[in-house]
Amino acid sequence: MEGNGFHFPLFVDLNGADVAVIGGGAVAARRAAVLLRFGARVRVVAPELCPGFPEGVEHVCCRYRQCDLGDAVLAVAATDDREVNRRVGEDARARHIPVSVADCPEECTFYFPAVCEGKNVAAGVVSRGSDHRATARAAEKIRRVLEELE
Repeated sequence: MEGNGFHFPLFVDLNGADVAVIGGGAVAARRAAVLLRFGARVRVVAPELCPGFPEGVEHVCCRYRQCDLGDAVLAVAATDDREVNRRVGEDARARHIPVSVADCPEECTFYFPAVCEGKNVAAGVVSRGSDHRATARAAEKIRRVLEELE
């Protein structure tokens, strides 16, 4: 049976869970901030962090090594280095750790959604492909609806 091109939305409890974010730039910072809001213990592996990186992460100041995935239940590869992102994806998949590879959807085992939060409701939005603008527009509309529910 062939699917419809969409990916199944799955919501998981990350409260107290170890999550590895590889990369210290703006994309990694945004993803780390979302993960922190959902209660994850976020370990960021990067030689340096961009300004405005969220407080509350554990920063491991080094280049990525396979052991940096540690006991993570989820991994995010968000560096500006294609080879490092590929290796993170490969290492995570080999250890059965769900991984989002920011620059290569084909290497992901989950897609990091645009997260929309209301007082008692959370939603995630992803597109079928790489239409980030459509995802952003949909997420903004959903956020407005969730604000109205409160």
